[in-house]
This record gives sequence, C-alpha cells and structure tokens, in this order.
Amino acid sequence: MILTITLNPSVDISYKLDELNLDTVNRVADVSKTAGGKGLNVTRVIQQLGKDVAASGFLGGSLGNFIRQEISDKEIHDYFVNIEGETRNCIAVIHEGQQTEILEAGPVINESEATVFLNKFSTDVQNVDFITISGSLPNGLHKNFYAQLVGIANQHDTPVLLDTKGELLSHTLEGDSKPLLIKPNQEELADLLGEEVINDTQIISALQSQKFFGIPWVVVTTGATGAFVKHDKGIYRVSTPKVDAVNPVGSGDAVVAGFAVGLSRGLMDEELVKYALTMGVLNALEAKTGSVNPGKINWYKDQIRVERI
Repeated sequence: MILTITLNPSVDISYKLDELNLDTVNRVADVSKTAGGKGLNVTRVIQQLGKDVAASGFLGGSLGNFIRQEISDKEIHDYFVNIEGETRNCIAVIHEGQQTEILEAGPVINESEATVFLNKFSTDVQNVDFITISGSLPNGLHKNFYAQLVGIANQHDTPVLLDTKGELLSHTLEGDSKPLLIKPNQEELADLLGEEVINDTQIISALQSQKFFGIPWVVVTTGATGAFVKHDKGIYRVSTPKVDAVNPVGSGDAVVAGFAVGLSRGLMDEELVKYALTMGVLNALEAKTGSVNPGKINWYKDQIRVERI
C-alpha cells in the first residue's frame, strides 16, 4: 500500500462564469466541489491506477467531513488526524479564459495535534511500501516538519517521494535524512537556486551539483516539454508528446503518483520514467484535476523519449 500525506488539504470550489463583474452580484450555476490539495490529487491518481492507497494529514470541521466522505466513497483508506480547527476552502473563479483564485490559509495546528500525527505516522510507515508527501504546511508546524517525517520513514526503511518547494524543500535537503525522490518544477528549482528563471543548461548543471547529493531521484518537470531526471549518477532529458491540454493543473501530482505506483510494481530506470511522465500527460487530457484514463497509458507511454545526457 502507498501512503499519501496532505497536511493542509482543502475543499476546492470551482465557479465558472462567462464574465466576472466586480463590485456587484455574480450568479453562477456551474459549480464543482472536490477534495483538494496536491497530496489528494496524488491519491486519486494512485487509486485510478489500481493501487491500494491511504491518505493522511489533518482534517477538521464540516469541510473535513466532506473530504472524509469523498475519499471513503472512492474506497481510499482514511488515515487522517482530527483537529479542532476547520479545514480550508480554496476557490477558483474561471472567467473569460482566466482563473482567479482565493486561497484560505487554513487551520492552525497546535502542539498536541502535531504530536498525535507524528505518533500515528510512526506506526503507519511500518505498514506501507512507499510514502508521498506533497504541498504546503498548515500554520503552527515548524519548517522542518517534513524533514522530521522523512527521518521517521527512513528509520523504518520506508521510501519517501517529496513534492514541495521553497524553505520546506531547502530544510529537507539540508537534513541528514534524504527522501528517495524530489520533484521540483522548473520555477521551483529556480527559486531554490535563487534565480529568476532557469534554462535547460542551468537545470543540468544544478542536477550535477552537491545540493542533491544523497537523493537517488531528482525529477525537474518542465511543463508541456517533459522533464529532466537525475537517477544516481545519470541525467536524462525526457520529451513528452504534444497534446491539446484540457486541464494541466495537477499534472505534476500525477507524475508523483506515477513514480510511486511504478516503483511499487518494480519498474526501473527508463521504463519507470516513461510510466511516471505518462501520468502527467494523461492528467492534462482530463477536465478534472488529479485524474487519468488508464486505458490510454500504453499509447502515450510509447511516445515518450528518454535521452541520457
């Protein structure tokens, strides 16, 4: 089984309007509400790929109950910890070819809630094969919290796939315990390196640096063009096919899910990379975030090219 971690989940609300009018009433009929957060996108893709999956993090209030009901309906194991605070809403207003987002900060996690989670996590890691950790931290948790989780997982020889950015990623990279895989996108890598933008040559140079020493897999996704992947001492350029994307949001999460499932099934090297990147392509073809069509895997996987640099 794979365990996914989403510490700051949300109920994602999408309002679709022909036109957004400011300082007046906007009435909307096209509304969708779903369990949101990068880790829950990963969870859904893993479940769609036929792998047993459990989801964990913090949930509270009526919005937390909404998420619990949704994952239960999808036969996803519920490992979430209850909190006093209320799970957040994240609102996207889609209008005139644009998307305006209103993101709540979410609840503040107190010390006792964090302790309960860490104790439960210490038990959960012993009963799963792989762990994915995605997204931001809720307020109240220290910036080294992900580093703590990686350390606990490594004590029990349970590999971690980490997808976060900024200080959270930096703290983890600086720690003694390393994840099996990290997946910054091109913009997040630039931020990590203190650059405004970063080109292919800079990505390759960064992957050869000591910054990523001790991390077996470093996957830098570059949007529609594919990715650069470091595996041990090898660096690969991965080219994905051009598609008419319907909704590319969540494609990076789908890639993480692909790596987790592929690793759990014993895929290695080039075959693993192709399988994982295929999930990002398939997610972009679906209207719903964190969704793939398994029936299309082989056709698109065969179009992915992996070149060792």
